Amino acid sequence: MKSHASTLLAEVRTFRQNHPDVRYVDLIALDIPGHFYGKRYPVEMLEKVAAGSPLKLPQNAVLLGAQGGLFKIGDYCFHDGDPDANRRLVPGTLKPVSWEAQPLGQMLITSDGTEAPIEFEPREVLAKVLERLQRKGIHPVVAFELEFYLFDKKLSDGLPQFARDPLSDDADDQPNLHIERLSRFAPVLDDMVETAKAQGIDITVITAELGPGQFEINFGHLEDGLRAADWAALFCRSTRGVALKHGYRASFMAKPYLQHPGSGMHVHVSLYDAAGNNLLAAHQQQPLRHAVAGCLELLPHCMPIFSPNHNAFRRLGGTVNAATRACWGFEDRDACMRIPESDPRNLRIEHRLASADANPYLVLAAILVGLEHGLEAAKEPIAPLNEDRNSGADFPVEMLEAVRAMQHQPTLREGLGAEFVDVYCENKRQDHLAFQQEIHAREYRWYL
Repeated sequence: MKSHASTLLAEVRTFRQNHPDVRYVDLIALDIPGHFYGKRYPVEMLEKVAAGSPLKLPQNAVLLGAQGGLFKIGDYCFHDGDPDANRRLVPGTLKPVSWEAQPLGQMLITSDGTEAPIEFEPREVLAKVLERLQRKGIHPVVAFELEFYLFDKKLSDGLPQFARDPLSDDADDQPNLHIERLSRFAPVLDDMVETAKAQGIDITVITAELGPGQFEINFGHLEDGLRAADWAALFCRSTRGVALKHGYRASFMAKPYLQHPGSGMHVHVSLYDAAGNNLLAAHQQQPLRHAVAGCLELLPHCMPIFSPNHNAFRRLGGTVNAATRACWGFEDRDACMRIPESDPRNLRIEHRLASADANPYLVLAAILVGLEHGLEAAKEPIAPLNEDRNSGADFPVEMLEAVRAMQHQPTLREGLGAEFVDVYCENKRQDHLAFQQEIHAREYRWYL
């Protein structure tokens, strides 16, 4: 414990030496809908926390809805006195914030690893899954890919406008994959990449995607699944901030345009043993097939995680590379689960179903539970799309149906934690009902 505290204290003191103009540090964590919450601490108080002083925030901050409100969920929120819960600093995450008007720092906090972790905190859910896999001798290597759109900073009657091409000042309204788009938007993209790198994030490939103003960022592969999810979460935060600084809005909204492709979160996962052998490649890749079968079996029950809001369901069955059924295939981007071509050492599964605004901790946790289930059940999967273009199983395409499918699934309740599943499903149910409590102008056009 003393060694842990001394390491944190050294990190804070080094940060203060390197950034003497920073007076405050945002201590942040991801809630269930995938938003950061936290507190802004004077940097001198952060030293005290690093040295061992308690760090407490309301437990129920994790339960906030998409709009920040609290819902009645079991005994939480309105019958528990809104208690505080201990958090801890995540080592290695204290970094400068360059997109705010004043010099700031930020650092991740979490309840995992404390004496009483919050069972429904997303990072804690993933931590438990990773710990269980490690005890079984399974070591995931993970890489995220995130798609996002750039919009003009100003909305028009509440609706997004196409990003302006900085060279021509025209709207970037033409879908394309042209490399020139990377050049035209180089100032903001370069700043996004450099800012992410300053957060410790390994950015690899940048792609101009098919939608107007749409891009994809790839991250490096990591043996630390928690850190991989941290990268995805932190990138979303910094990218939004950098975009505003350059006069744009960046959004990871799943389906901002009905007529253009949605934005996804693609997760590459390979599994190794303690000696570094790829478990999926053993025995003529039979474990790969078992892992695929397990993921496909649980996929229809994980839809509230992969499509966490009303808009995310609009992305499914969209214009390009968005699956309509639970399916898999070799080098097939129409599949929920794609097996990229690779050598045995790097054999992996690319899970492509989640929307870009999904919670990365929960997406990875759900994928790993599916892989774990498949390896243990040792069942054969359905035919890949390469053999049968009609292969696949239906999954829910509406939130309340998806919640019903998730809540009582025994493998998920065991793998992710029954308390988490109950809390998460009720959070999504209440969010969906709250979303319906506003009459849209379309209703007046149709029914007035």
